[in-house]
Amino acid sequence: MEHPENSQEYKGLQVNAGVAQPASVNPYLKRGRFRRSEHTVDELVDGILQGNITMLSQAVTLIESQAPEHQAKAQAVIERCLPYSGKSVRIGISGVPGAGKSTSIDVFGCHVLDTKGGKLAVLAIDPSSERSKGSILGDKTRMEKLSQREDAFIRPSPTAGSLGGVARKTREAIVLCEAAGFNTIFIETVGVGQSETACHSMVDFFLLLQVTGTGDELQGIKRGIMEMADGIVINKCDGDNVERCKSTAAAFKNALHFFPPSESGWQPQVLCYSGFYGYGVKEVWDMIFDYVKFVKDNGYFEHRRAQQARYWMYETIDEHLRRSFYQNPKIKNLKGEAELDVLNNKKTSFAAAQELLNSYYQWLKETSQSNKQEQTLSF
Repeated sequence: MEHPENSQEYKGLQVNAGVAQPASVNPYLKRGRFRRSEHTVDELVDGILQGNITMLSQAVTLIESQAPEHQAKAQAVIERCLPYSGKSVRIGISGVPGAGKSTSIDVFGCHVLDTKGGKLAVLAIDPSSERSKGSILGDKTRMEKLSQREDAFIRPSPTAGSLGGVARKTREAIVLCEAAGFNTIFIETVGVGQSETACHSMVDFFLLLQVTGTGDELQGIKRGIMEMADGIVINKCDGDNVERCKSTAAAFKNALHFFPPSESGWQPQVLCYSGFYGYGVKEVWDMIFDYVKFVKDNGYFEHRRAQQARYWMYETIDEHLRRSFYQNPKIKNLKGEAELDVLNNKKTSFAAAQELLNSYYQWLKETSQSNKQEQTLSF
């Protein structure tokens, strides 16, 4: 663009054209040069069994992917790693937001690595936004000490719409971590309150973190998450808060007497500790080790894992049926019209849902009949 200052009517003024600006992208840069190479199933399995963190991370990414080709590859990796799994202690950590779950994992993880050795994996679950569908995945930044250790692996994952505070693929990620040689696994939930069934169904010990001042004594006798807890820890027991924490712990101990005995025969304990100052960490771990020894001696450890395997078999079936329904081409065409009928009060939600289900069943029936005819013609 010509500068107006160079016009004849402005004598004595002149603006030089300047230096031509280069292109924003280097023309010598080959496209795809830094693209990550995809590893085969054999390479991923061999890397995981050797404890390669990079291979483990890529395998977990495959598990979380919704692409059909990634899902098939991930299942092949899981099946190959399954015989090498099951040799760890799985610990679920839950609690209300702000109870100190990430800080506690940082303190607990460093303690168990320093005292017992081995390798520790942390599967942190970060809530996904209902609007943008994105997640911050920043839990690792609050585990400053643990994230610097070479014998620890921290993997944040989004919930991606999962209920129960745990990502759908967390259990499969546990199998890969165990195959990679991690003998202690922490599962941190998003802290959604009293609906942590999914986390309880994949861990050996379920630890509930509480803080004082969040409600009256009736909070302690609410069923749901309290019944699932194998141990309860009152965090932030330091400074002027010590007496209040002890009072809260006494209220929880009294509340536990109202619950029926657990199937394992274990009586849940209530302890006080400070994650920030590290007070009472040894006592918490002594409780966990006592529980693991107790359930292994009476046979409940293997019984619980068998129940969990059965539970996740049916959960996988439910997820597969749900995905099959929504990805069905016929349902995709009819879903928009059904939504408009509901929004315009032409049909109730239940009637529209039933019509979609009937259309799905009809499609399955027609597909089955078509396959039978093709098989008959082939003979």
